[in-house]
Amino acid sequence: METLSQSNFNKNYQTHLKHLRMKGLQPKTIEAYSRAIRRIGNYFDHQINDLSDYQLLDYFSNLLDTHSWSTVKLDLYGLKFFYTHVLHKRWEEVNLIKPPKAQRLPDIVTINEAHHLFQVTKRLSYRVLYFVLYSLGLRLGEGLRLEVGDVDAQRMRVHIRDSKGNKDRLVPLPKTTLDLLRRFWHVHRNPVLLFPNRHGGLKSAHLAKTPLDRGGVQSTLRKVAQECGIRKKITPHSLRHSYATHLIEAGVDLLEVQKILGHHSILTTAKYTHLTSNTNSNAFQLINELMNGFSIEWGNVK
Repeated sequence: METLSQSNFNKNYQTHLKHLRMKGLQPKTIEAYSRAIRRIGNYFDHQINDLSDYQLLDYFSNLLDTHSWSTVKLDLYGLKFFYTHVLHKRWEEVNLIKPPKAQRLPDIVTINEAHHLFQVTKRLSYRVLYFVLYSLGLRLGEGLRLEVGDVDAQRMRVHIRDSKGNKDRLVPLPKTTLDLLRRFWHVHRNPVLLFPNRHGGLKSAHLAKTPLDRGGVQSTLRKVAQECGIRKKITPHSLRHSYATHLIEAGVDLLEVQKILGHHSILTTAKYTHLTSNTNSNAFQLINELMNGFSIEWGNVK
């Protein structure tokens, strides 16, 4: 039987979800902030409306024993959102956690390692997706959400919709990537999705209404990197970082790279410049030259 505290918590939690959606936050942020309140609610038996500094210090201290600072920050921001928009309390009342500021350079792959990764990937959908993430410089969610209508073969560009910061952008479409997507589409023939899920097998992919599973994409890339003998921590986002680095190494102007990646600040893009100082060239030509070196084939790939 539901207790009064559980009932009040559930009511506030539903209000929390409504505010998250109405603020136009990205799905990943909504899930992180809602998970934060579920976790905090479970910890305090659903009584979280009047938490003391000591209780919050105890919670976040215990959380840090089992989770990263990244998780602590997300729970902190989720609680701040809950206090501000649901409880209408001033956040300064619980402003006692100060996650350390850290700026780390991401792990990337070399062009040769990228070649190897794509060829070692056994599942066709993943092989094509990994190359598309790399050759367009996409975040994983952006790649999974791609639709057939986003590809503009006439202007050789791809429309990336509703990306980070609720912004759209256009990215250059290398001919190698266009040819690959066309060949791949003839395999699955889904009228909407470029990367339909494989729940019913490849033969039923044309009927799929949702894209590939994010978790499967991430775990498979980790395994493939291990098979390739790559000791770095490689994730789908590493392919985006690698793309940016390789563009700058190829001589693409930093401002052009910023625009392609959709970075709000040039400072975010500038972290790749430690690798090269070559700039001031035609981006589209250089991107095509870079991608023309790849050959994504499949024979007995499932």
